[in-house]
Amino acid sequence: MIKRRIAALFLVIALIASSAALFSLPAQAQQTDRAKQIGGKFMCMCGCNQVLTQCNHVGCTVSASMLKELDGWVARGDSETAITSAFVQEFGTKVYAEPPKSGLSLLAWSLPTIYLLLGTLLVIFVIWRWRSRGELPPAAFAGGAAGISQQDLEIARRRVAQETED
Repeated sequence: MIKRRIAALFLVIALIASSAALFSLPAQAQQTDRAKQIGGKFMCMCGCNQVLTQCNHVGCTVSASMLKELDGWVARGDSETAITSAFVQEFGTKVYAEPPKSGLSLLAWSLPTIYLLLGTLLVIFVIWRWRSRGELPPAAFAGGAAGISQQDLEIARRRVAQETED
């Protein structure tokens, strides 16, 4: 009788432990998803130039240690900002997979667009100046042959026809 009670007690303890493990899986899965999302914003510092969560070097100790640190911070419930600042403090700004769009980085992100617009405006201005000075005849834009007489054009056509008869 006592053996049955002890067996039943162990069975109840085992059921409680397994149900606790089942209920903690979604929280653990959420932590893993959060760690993957945050880890996707950093580069692996082993020199492979790959995102931290996608480093595929066999036996890469750098990514393994970085991911272990990241998992620890996520398990403690640290904010993404705190995790980011800790990685930047440890590895520098080169740890970013994509530089933050603020400050000097924002200027670097916007310069190609600014250069394209300025270049387009410069080309439009130069063409406008050429046309206003008469250096570039309007017929040149229309595909016409400005400044060539009809007689010279006919002579050139006959010569081309003769040279291409062979």
